[in-house]
Amino acid sequence: MHLRRKLLWIGAVYLASGLGSGVARQVWPIYFRDRGLSLAEVGLASLLFLPWSLKILWAPLVDRVGSRQQWAVSSLGVMALATVGVALLPVSAQGASLTLWAVLLCFTLAAATVDLSVDAYAVDLATERHSGPINSARVAAYRTGMILFGGGLVLLADEERWGLGPGSGWHAAWIALTAALLVLAAVVWASPRVPLDPGERRHPFGWVRGWLLTRRMGVALAFVGLFKAGDSALFVMAQTYWLDRGFNLSEIGLVATTLGTALSIVGAVAGGFLVARRGLFPALVVGGIAQALSNAGYLVVAIWNLGRGGLYPAALLESFCQGLGTAAFLSFLMILCQKEHAATQFALLTALYGLSRDLVGAVSGFGVERLGYVGFFAATCLLAVPGLALLPSIRSHIRDASTVTDL
Repeated sequence: MHLRRKLLWIGAVYLASGLGSGVARQVWPIYFRDRGLSLAEVGLASLLFLPWSLKILWAPLVDRVGSRQQWAVSSLGVMALATVGVALLPVSAQGASLTLWAVLLCFTLAAATVDLSVDAYAVDLATERHSGPINSARVAAYRTGMILFGGGLVLLADEERWGLGPGSGWHAAWIALTAALLVLAAVVWASPRVPLDPGERRHPFGWVRGWLLTRRMGVALAFVGLFKAGDSALFVMAQTYWLDRGFNLSEIGLVATTLGTALSIVGAVAGGFLVARRGLFPALVVGGIAQALSNAGYLVVAIWNLGRGGLYPAALLESFCQGLGTAAFLSFLMILCQKEHAATQFALLTALYGLSRDLVGAVSGFGVERLGYVGFFAATCLLAVPGLALLPSIRSHIRDASTVTDL
């Protein structure tokens, strides 16, 4: 298959992958808070993100049974049905029903399965010659999906902006999301199949214990869990801070979500350039410090009660620094992987990072309720310190890696 055609299909299927993450991570916290849920409940909703951390548990099934398209299309169908359920099940200050939480969990389980299937499809299409362009297309399309279905849905839900009646904004957003999911399912189904050798669908876990439980990996795994802890704690409550300060949904959707995601892409490109020009260890140092300092931007805004002139730059700076740190962090994950088992090992490492991110996010609402926003933002700055403190200890892993490629 020609490279241009590969990139076209990669872009199409990764829009679907970015959609699930954009809706769950960017839209739901705003929807819940807008509907009156407490900060504690908004924080606990981060537990719905756990399927992305635990998807390695059913990854062998996706690899062994059926085609990539069958898994992705059926999962997108489940997400569409779940979105209809969200529209029909009310949320109020009294809380959300257990039925709604179950529906949302079905959505995230299906979205994580979409990620698994399209990641596998990208590997199927990739060759040594084409892996770089394919990975670039994956990142761009994924982030575009997050912007379109994260900030885009929040903008659509702003009833005042569009002159909609009370309660109509979010219903319009859910209808648009359902339609988009069905269109993307049709697009994914039309993607070219890649023949797979049934004999090569091997069970991937026999070697894991010897790799993970070596003494040398202990510090590295601790670093993986801690490096972005402060960033993760800030993420959910930064969005609710906008609402609690009286900003409207259009401002949140445009600045915090859409422009913020765009700035994170710019930051990731800058981080990749920094790794290539200065090396991985300096990039991790710069990225880690930048993440901590960008959290301090929210702290300054909260202490002095700054308005748009303070919050807009603080939010955009945080997004840029988040991307900057992520580029170096993902490069570090790559050098930990053995080439012959890189796909599964990388999935396990990202699962560890995702688990720590979601658990920190789950308790973030309690942190704000107990400490207030000023105290909480200060705590997120302190959460960045353990990861930075481990940097000297993980330097040997970087020194042992000869090169870092395909950032």
